Amino acid sequence: MADSFDGGVPGRRGPPAAGDSTATTEEAKGRHWLTDAAVRLVKEKPLGSVGAAIVLLLFITGIFADLSWVGLPDVGLAPYHYNEVNMKIRLAAPSLDHPLGGDHMGRDMLSRIIYGARISMFIGVFGTAISTTLSLLIGMTCGYLGGKFDLIVQRFVDAWISFPMLFIYLTVIAIIGGGMLQLVLVLGISSGIGASRGPRALVFWIKESAYVEAARAAGAPTSRILTRTLLPNIMPVIILGMSMGMGGMIMAEAGLSFLGFGLPPPTPSWGGMISGPGRVYMVQAPWMLLWPGVALSLVIYGINVFGDALRDLLDPRLRGGLGSYRGIPKKKLEAIRRKSGEQA
Repeated sequence: MADSFDGGVPGRRGPPAAGDSTATTEEAKGRHWLTDAAVRLVKEKPLGSVGAAIVLLLFITGIFADLSWVGLPDVGLAPYHYNEVNMKIRLAAPSLDHPLGGDHMGRDMLSRIIYGARISMFIGVFGTAISTTLSLLIGMTCGYLGGKFDLIVQRFVDAWISFPMLFIYLTVIAIIGGGMLQLVLVLGISSGIGASRGPRALVFWIKESAYVEAARAAGAPTSRILTRTLLPNIMPVIILGMSMGMGGMIMAEAGLSFLGFGLPPPTPSWGGMISGPGRVYMVQAPWMLLWPGVALSLVIYGINVFGDALRDLLDPRLRGGLGSYRGIPKKKLEAIRRKSGEQA
């Protein structure tokens, strides 16, 4: 009986109600869910679109800071190399030739900010990739197998997350030394262990569903159930978790660099630029402290608002998320719910 007043609700049978404008709904049905989320992001979440633009700008700036990786070292967005010294611009104020001024060693601040975007992009992307992969491996396995295996692994996870992350970061980096690879591994593995709780809870929630039981009854191996049945159903939540985690990775790298445990100089890390020369010369050359701080704040803000928008669009547990009543005019949706309540 509920099918008779479907009104175009995704996932139900029956034709749309007469007079309903279902063009938006039908168009959304024909699109991939990622394409649908992108279209809705622009239409429904303008602040999230701004955040997406900031994230895209970070990637473009990081990739095209210079093109030495394709054999064109003198071509790129940065007007100078990040470690090119010109004593004429030492502590120089912003000018037309050097829009963000010069630092204490005569290096162009704009170029160092642009190269710093590459560092933040690398740390954010690869650190988040390692963290997500590890959290999925631990969380999905524990959630699906359960029993003693889950009990033993989760006690280790409990012990791990009981330590402050900063303490773990500083201890491990002090042992293995600083460097890009070491920093990515430390940040990715450390956060991935604690983040395994999320996939584990999701798998616990859906592993008793009918389609999972059908896969078991058909004789599908555990690896296939995990990768082909469970993983696609938790992917929207995982994607929004990745978007939020990327900002945390960049912030963690900046914090470690600020404390002197991050990337060694002359690597143009935004956190390191704020900590060392930016703090020492903050009175003589305040732009050395200002511009790295603005860049870091802007990127973290963009990633956070973009992640919030993705959460609203992708999380099926929230009103407006994928799998909800998307694409239906508000008045018609209210009429559907009212009619549903009357017939119930």
